[in-house]
Amino acid sequence: MAARTLTIIIPAYNEEVTIGTVLKRIDAVDLIEGMTKEIIVVDDCSKDATESVVKGHIAGPGTSIRYIRNSVNSGKGFSIRQGIQSATGDYVIIQDADLEYDPRDYNRLLTPAIEGYADVVYGSRLMSSQPRRIMFFLHSIGNTFLTFLANAVTNLNLTDMETGYKLFRREHLQSIKLKENRFGFEPEVTIKIARIPGIRIYEVGISYYGRTYAEGKKINWKDGVRAVFCILKYSTWSR
Repeated sequence: MAARTLTIIIPAYNEEVTIGTVLKRIDAVDLIEGMTKEIIVVDDCSKDATESVVKGHIAGPGTSIRYIRNSVNSGKGFSIRQGIQSATGDYVIIQDADLEYDPRDYNRLLTPAIEGYADVVYGSRLMSSQPRRIMFFLHSIGNTFLTFLANAVTNLNLTDMETGYKLFRREHLQSIKLKENRFGFEPEVTIKIARIPGIRIYEVGISYYGRTYAEGKKINWKDGVRAVFCILKYSTWSR
């Protein structure tokens, strides 16, 4: 049987400081069962040296990366959609271009999928024994509320809907129509993927190395308000 492939979509905006390290960490990971990697970097019209860092990495030996650059800054959700459209792997995972999530956790998410139990695997920052940076109290309250609200409309029992690590079977992810251009991607994809008949969703614990705003964190309270709107919107709309 031919080796399966994991597509790794990396939406990036002004991440010159960290994206090179992220790509090196991805390169260093050996995936279970000899799986290969398809890396797609979607640069959301960065104004810094993100493009040159990525292209410098592409020029290195043994590196296979597809680079897409948006013509205008369009948002994380938009960039993820570009990656999804280009994905050809058996499974797809989203990798932020900062250092908050550790690629060594890929195999944790892949295991229930490879073993035939799961079609979708969420990496929970809250049910893990792995290292987790202690961050803002209000952020944790907001995340708990958004997860509760999403669970209420999907009848799931996720612990961390807003996690950046979500792994999907490619055909399921490409079968849904996504619209959100910013951080509303998280509740939208959760609600729409949960509607697929017979879908099997699992959670595994992951590590989390959160950033402060001084370190470059971009999500803010407005994105939380938008997430609430998205949960209400997509819980009642069929598409």
